[in-house]
Amino acid sequence: MAKLSLLLLLLQHVLLTFVTTSLSCPEHQKQALLHFKASIINATSLTKSTLYRLDSWNSSSDCWHWDGVICSSRFGSMTVLALYLDDIIASNSQEPVLPSTILTPLFHIRSLMHLDLSNNSIQGELPRDGFGNLTKLVHLDLGLNLFNGSFPSQLFHLRYLQYLDLSFNSFHDTLSGEVASLQNLRVLNLNYGFYWENNLREIPKEIWNMTKLHQLSLAENNFFGKIPSSILNLKELKILDLRYNSLSMEIPIDIGNLSNITSLVLSNNKLIGRIPSSIPKLTKLETLQLDNNMLVGEIPSGLSNIKGLKILVLGDNHLTWNNNAKNNFHGELPSNIGNATALTILGLDNKNFSRKLPASIVNIYALILLCLSNNKFSGNTLPDFRSNEHLQLIDLSSNEFSGEIPTNFSHHTRILALGKNNFSGNLSRNLIHLSKLEYLDIHENKITGELPNFICQISTLHTLNLRNNTLHGSIPNCISNLTNIQILDLSNNCLVGEIPAKFGNLVGMETTINFSYLNLSYFVDSKHLNADLITKKNNIDDVTIIWKKSKQYLSLDRLKIYYLLDLSMNQLSGEIPASLGNLKALKHLNISHNNLYGRLPTSLGCLENLESLDLSHNNNLSGSIPQSLAKLQQLTILDVSNNQLTGKIPVGSQMDTMDDPSFYANNSGLCGMQIRVPCLEDLSPTKPPRVENKETWFSWEGARIGYAIGFFVTVGILYLTDSFVPTKPPNYHCQQRRQRV
Repeated sequence: MAKLSLLLLLLQHVLLTFVTTSLSCPEHQKQALLHFKASIINATSLTKSTLYRLDSWNSSSDCWHWDGVICSSRFGSMTVLALYLDDIIASNSQEPVLPSTILTPLFHIRSLMHLDLSNNSIQGELPRDGFGNLTKLVHLDLGLNLFNGSFPSQLFHLRYLQYLDLSFNSFHDTLSGEVASLQNLRVLNLNYGFYWENNLREIPKEIWNMTKLHQLSLAENNFFGKIPSSILNLKELKILDLRYNSLSMEIPIDIGNLSNITSLVLSNNKLIGRIPSSIPKLTKLETLQLDNNMLVGEIPSGLSNIKGLKILVLGDNHLTWNNNAKNNFHGELPSNIGNATALTILGLDNKNFSRKLPASIVNIYALILLCLSNNKFSGNTLPDFRSNEHLQLIDLSSNEFSGEIPTNFSHHTRILALGKNNFSGNLSRNLIHLSKLEYLDIHENKITGELPNFICQISTLHTLNLRNNTLHGSIPNCISNLTNIQILDLSNNCLVGEIPAKFGNLVGMETTINFSYLNLSYFVDSKHLNADLITKKNNIDDVTIIWKKSKQYLSLDRLKIYYLLDLSMNQLSGEIPASLGNLKALKHLNISHNNLYGRLPTSLGCLENLESLDLSHNNNLSGSIPQSLAKLQQLTILDVSNNQLTGKIPVGSQMDTMDDPSFYANNSGLCGMQIRVPCLEDLSPTKPPRVENKETWFSWEGARIGYAIGFFVTVGILYLTDSFVPTKPPNYHCQQRRQRV
């Protein structure tokens, strides 16, 4: 019995040893992975904490326990099948560039079927050799890196490959027809994959024979030519993304026969002709983007009947949506547009649509973005959008709407752009019910009345633009309650009184923050939502600021990095509050064309991020320009013209480059190298000439006569050079405002 027990114990030990051995990664694969980790550390000197995704990778544990490593125990042994190594560098690091040679150890893992190395800032050419070892590869994702050069030919001989993502890189090579050798490929994503400068390339004709493709994404790669009818060979195609190229000619008339299409994105090309009448046959269609082309004619009426349509963007073409329209430049939205209840994005900007918005538009309950800017829509009332709880962005700017400022929007509204219309009357107190509002633009309307205190209750605001209206009264002290404000533009109104000292408490302008106006993760299916629909194409039309003496048109993505305070062209008086120096995130400060007086506060030198400072045309600012402005390393524009400033213009750093004389013109006595007027303290001292102590009648009378002549000559010269500017009447800006715009 004892012998039997001993035999069983021995057998158990053997079995455990066998199982343990068989459930361990092959040693050569483990060493290859450790070599991969070591090559990253050696190439970049990254710390262990930075490579947090690879913390579990060590020689004392088995690789099938490691993060990002998937193994299989097929055929009684453990092998590495998949490596999920996307974004392996900690997001709070400086994201160092990794050399492409780090891939070499991975080519020794011949059992790999899935390899994801996306979003790692890997730079250099793909290794010529190595991919030939990965003959079992099914999924390869190298997107969001910095690869350049050409494609290795071995890449196109991976016969089992079904997924290939090389997007967002900088390959220099032409895409050859050899890619069609990947006959099992389902997904080919080369969006933003090439760096060809201005060189145009044709899409290889062989691609249209890859009949198993489900997704073909070739956006922004300088492809030109026509979309051939052979695209109809791709019967399995679900996603076609060819935006931001130079494709021309007409869209294939039978494209509606690709019955599996869910996303058709052809925007920002040079396509001509009509929208094919076959497109409404795409009953599975969820996304249709044809904007920024040269399409003409009528929009197929059946589009609004595609029940699953979520994104419809057709702006910047010459289209109509009305069978009774007389030409290609006018029309109205169909009354049944509300049938498209699944729409999340409706973009029909720059199309010259007219008349009222159809009441049924509020039936599109899933709507998130509504962009109808730069049309000729009119009416003194809008449909009631308060029940559209998903609606976050509403852009109705540059139309012909009238009446009072509408407020019948959902309290979930984040962005409201109503600029360049004919709205009139006072600002409505109902605006405070838009409790999530981040962006409010009502510039260039006919708004009157005082700037109300209740505006200070919309504490979520990051941008407030009320430029070019007829607001009067003083700026309320409670403005400091707008603690998130980054852009505040009250220019070209009739505001009076002093600049509130509490402006220095605008916390949102004190430090730079990481803020996005729209969180794209909110959207239902981010795979079908192109991020540049928000950040690139959809600049909310007329998100404009006067920046460095010119208009700047900004996308939402760029808007978040701007910090601006513009109070110019009003009737503000008093001294410039020193507290403005607290707003250290400011990039642009404009308080020109007012009635400000007194000395310039030295605290302006604390605005360390300031790029543009305009204090011109106040006429009564006096004293010297503070030397502290020489500390402003980012400053590129300084305008202090038409004041009463004296003394030496500061020197050093950026101030030495501020050498445009017109920015210092019409002051009392400025001097300095910037305007090529020497200052007395810079002149070399000279020995005074000897004068006789003899006083005569002639010398005293000559002095008096010379003084009188000199005085009148000086006054005459100053008058002719407009240095003496008459005091403006109280209503000067309101009378002249429209002439200055």
